[in-house]
Amino acid sequence: MSRMRSSRRRFLQMVALGAAWLTSIGRARSAKYEPKQVRAKPKVVVIGAGLGGLCCGAHLAKRGFPVTVVEQHHVPGGYATSFSRGRFNFEVSLHGTAIADNAAGRMLKALGVSERIELVELPALYRLITPDLDITVPQKDPDAFVSLLAEHFPAEKEGIAQFVNDLVAVAEAFDNLDRYRNSPFKLLMSLPYWTLFRIRNKTLGELLDGYIADPAAREALVALWGYYGLPPSRLSAFYFAVASGSYIRDGSYYIRPRSQSLSTALADVIEASGGKMQYGNAVEKIDVRNGTLAGVVLSNGTSLPSEVVVSNASAPEIFNRMLPLTAVPSDYREKLAGYRPSLSSFIVWLGLNKDLRGIVEDYNTHVSSGRGPEADYMSCLKGEVDRGAFVVMLYDNLFKGYSEPGSSTLQLLFLSGYEPWRQFELDYKAGRKEAYYAQKERWTEILIHRAEETVVPGLSSMIEVKEAATPLTNWRFTRNPEGAIYGFEQSTNNAFFNRIGNRTPIGGLYLASAWGNPGGGYVGVLTGGQQAYQDIVHDWSG
Repeated sequence: MSRMRSSRRRFLQMVALGAAWLTSIGRARSAKYEPKQVRAKPKVVVIGAGLGGLCCGAHLAKRGFPVTVVEQHHVPGGYATSFSRGRFNFEVSLHGTAIADNAAGRMLKALGVSERIELVELPALYRLITPDLDITVPQKDPDAFVSLLAEHFPAEKEGIAQFVNDLVAVAEAFDNLDRYRNSPFKLLMSLPYWTLFRIRNKTLGELLDGYIADPAAREALVALWGYYGLPPSRLSAFYFAVASGSYIRDGSYYIRPRSQSLSTALADVIEASGGKMQYGNAVEKIDVRNGTLAGVVLSNGTSLPSEVVVSNASAPEIFNRMLPLTAVPSDYREKLAGYRPSLSSFIVWLGLNKDLRGIVEDYNTHVSSGRGPEADYMSCLKGEVDRGAFVVMLYDNLFKGYSEPGSSTLQLLFLSGYEPWRQFELDYKAGRKEAYYAQKERWTEILIHRAEETVVPGLSSMIEVKEAATPLTNWRFTRNPEGAIYGFEQSTNNAFFNRIGNRTPIGGLYLASAWGNPGGGYVGVLTGGQQAYQDIVHDWSG
């Protein structure tokens, strides 16, 4: 009898925690998801055509809001795009994303985007190479993942299983929050909330501490830490669990032929729904008159009146440059100043004159130095491209025809802090790039040599086309401070309960990007765009 009372008490506690959690992050999110009536729809300007802005704009346009998206580039997408050099078309950012059979997939289907894109399931989640380990993690099979690591680390088997179960439980809870958002049984279907509550303020390292001691086993479990831009000692366990749990549970996908297809599909939905896409222009200023948002001023001097502005641009750019200083409350400005931009990236794209399908087996290979994530992160900050972790992507192992016959497309990625490139900033912006180009070439050759030694033998002899991008390149195309690729860092002071909201203190101004809630990554920014839309519709409901 006492056991039954204890079980019932635990169940009620979990339900209570779930209710408290729902209240704290959403305030009846299901009630505001699709309000029945909206008063006169305001004009909306979206600053930037990255995925967050495009997603918010598509939702609003389909709902009948007059939407104009202003983009400085000549194509939509931000980082979700591609470019051509010679006969090769290179992917800019996408390795894989969990946008099938989950909340993100249902959202894209509701927008009419799913029917406009083709998803290709990754052959494996990732391959990890360290000096002592070489494993390939299977797709959509948590039990197989546990068995694989338990085979290599039998003493840690129980902790590995518990850790993976935690990740999957978090992913399932969040998926159910969306799947059953209009159900009276939502709380029950979204259990276990206890896992969410238990890890809410923990770093990933602290979460690992509860289960696993072996450093090599820990590294194997969190090999994707670079996708979130912080090492376990600083990364929010909550954000890692939501994203990685979804990868493990739902699988990861590529968008055929390139990620540009997703960006173009969202832009097409906006235009098909009566919205406008304006390319080759940039927003220079957000116009605030007598404390009220009045519109935006473009780089060509024209003004776009609007009562609502959605920012896909970086939050520091918006609040430190585009808005009048007097319009931003000092406490909010201080709050933003306490957050750090994420890491940036150094990427090398290689067009090869040889077909590597069947010769190099893996698609997504993470090469670790063997010193652990903390040391590899420090190498990112210092620019130690010769010894830090890096990633090799052989896109042709996704599907036949990715490249022209007899050729292959390769990407090498090294996450980079901004400091190694800050010395070139002033000259770069002034057009004096000789020293910058020399450093860029040096880093490129180092990465090629390392990839040749570990993943692609003979790589140097196959290169037909070579291109590279630095944190300054990222700044040039996105204006993200320090070339950040994930918005604000996903540290514990800016995640989960503490994450900056998509509403801002400026009435009518909303964030829809990696700089807002929930944060970076394809699913993160798409979700942020959807949440900004929900906030706008809720605020303008009758």
